[in-house]
Amino acid sequence: MTGPSRPSGRPAVVRVGPHHDGSALYVGTARPALGDRVPVRVRVPARGGVRSVSLRVLQDAEPTWVDATPDGADAGERWFTAEVPIHNPVTSYRVHLDRGRSGYSWLNGTGEHARDITDLADFRLTTFDPGPDWALDAVVYQVFPDRFARSGAERPVPAWAIPADWDDPVIPSGPGVSEQFYGGDLDGIRERLSHLQQLGITTLYLTPIFPARSNHRYNATTFETVDPLLGGDAALARLAGACHDAGLRIVGDLTTNHSGDDHAWFRAALADPMAPERSFYYFGDRDDYASWLGHRSLPKFDLESLELRDRMFGPGDSVVARWLREPYDLDGWRIDVANMTGRHGAHDHGAAVARLIRGTLAAVRPDSVLIAEYTNDFTADLRGDGWQGSMNYAGFGRPVWSWLVGPEYEESLLGVGSRIVRRPGTENVDTMRDFAAAVPWAVAARHWNLISSHDTARIRTVTGSGEASRLAAVMLMTYLGTPMVYAGDELGLQGRNGEDGRRPMPWDRPDRWDDETLRLHQELIALRRRHPALCRGGLRWVVRQADAIAFLRETADERLLVGAARAPWSGARLPRTLAPDGVAETLHGGVDLTITDAAVEVPGDGPIAAVWRLA
Repeated sequence: MTGPSRPSGRPAVVRVGPHHDGSALYVGTARPALGDRVPVRVRVPARGGVRSVSLRVLQDAEPTWVDATPDGADAGERWFTAEVPIHNPVTSYRVHLDRGRSGYSWLNGTGEHARDITDLADFRLTTFDPGPDWALDAVVYQVFPDRFARSGAERPVPAWAIPADWDDPVIPSGPGVSEQFYGGDLDGIRERLSHLQQLGITTLYLTPIFPARSNHRYNATTFETVDPLLGGDAALARLAGACHDAGLRIVGDLTTNHSGDDHAWFRAALADPMAPERSFYYFGDRDDYASWLGHRSLPKFDLESLELRDRMFGPGDSVVARWLREPYDLDGWRIDVANMTGRHGAHDHGAAVARLIRGTLAAVRPDSVLIAEYTNDFTADLRGDGWQGSMNYAGFGRPVWSWLVGPEYEESLLGVGSRIVRRPGTENVDTMRDFAAAVPWAVAARHWNLISSHDTARIRTVTGSGEASRLAAVMLMTYLGTPMVYAGDELGLQGRNGEDGRRPMPWDRPDRWDDETLRLHQELIALRRRHPALCRGGLRWVVRQADAIAFLRETADERLLVGAARAPWSGARLPRTLAPDGVAETLHGGVDLTITDAAVEVPGDGPIAAVWRLA
């Protein structure tokens, strides 16, 4: 597949510098214990001018030094290994590169720096359980239950709802947005699991399923039962059983920051100032109360209350625990607005709540996931002892949107006060590196990466073209972390904002399907599942230009090069040592690399995204 003619000019000559990351290729123990010594490896170019390597390791916040010893060489690179002592639950370190008379440089998670730097992007080893191993290989599929599929069961339309036929257009904004009701249910999802299997999906993630007076169900009236409009408790048990029979995991969505204003707890609190539930919320004078972003229908939980914590998160018959047990058997939770949970004014119980939920998961269903929703910066809260990872809007979704946004899309996207700006790849790669480097590798490897969700515009609408949205899908399936596909993206569905993007799945309208995009998702998911380097490998950036970016995913057994170009560009010449056998196999994209005696030559085709195996 080729694009328009390439710009004139010489290909960029790329220098691949020293590298280290937290993958198994570089770190000998994924989960060390206090007192352990972890082998940490660093690779440097053989002709890069590095005389010696050492590690600056923080112990009790004081820098200490560990020398690295030479540990072999291959294909133009030298390896060094150091033994890092694990003295604290989080052990931070960076690499010191001695260049003799030229001075020294530092290597941290954002790359090499010939200047002094802060500790913010230092590498981190942690003693915390990183989460289930299956999460590293997962491909998640997000379903908004009201809009995915109907089972055909006859149920009365509730009084709050505005009924809609399946082919009716959605209300994209204003009155009626939350009340428009299409009637999708859990048995409808169960009957369509074959679609997920054909895609290659491994994990189903459901947005909330508890009763509520809305189609989104983030304003729950109770956490005790599944909404009867979705089929009730029995339908969840049937769906979970069918998922597990099909080899799929299933993850629920829980709002820990607030309830609906008609939740039984809140009604009890309003009715009786002496009720125990009164302490569950922030009440002021005359029954005034705090709410989520000022929305009176969403009163905010006061997690100063130990009884509320026990009812919501404890290891007994709490909300978190109950739905992980038989017969429902959820495989974990995604936590809504996790950034705000437990935080209000002088109160900050966010970290304590995250650790409490994590402890309940460990006690009730140890092999389960705990993913936090942060639409902005998550880095201060994700050490690894609470949330296992975040929905990666900030470190993946937003930079991908900014790189690929089309000229016709003029709206803002989650947390941006003005229209999203088309930026060069240099800036967006810097953003991705900053966010990945600011948390432990075990956390970054478990983020849920996304290019659309039920709260955003669809990627097809943001980019304005199927070609660019398919390029985004390649990045989604190859970048560090877990890819999350929002149901309908694989069909090319559109939507200018989160509400508009919640269009029903057009099961009976194949003329609305983008078959090329569907095939692409099937191919990319299969590619990811065939190549462990895409799930568990390291990440080395090698091209960072305005219109083209490229990175390596590497394990001890395999090196893959992923390249993406949003437009024709000059191409690049990578070091010949990256392809030591002189062979580059094209795994995806239809464009071949040229390998000469001097370089691996990446062509300047675009727009295109491709994956090659170099070793």
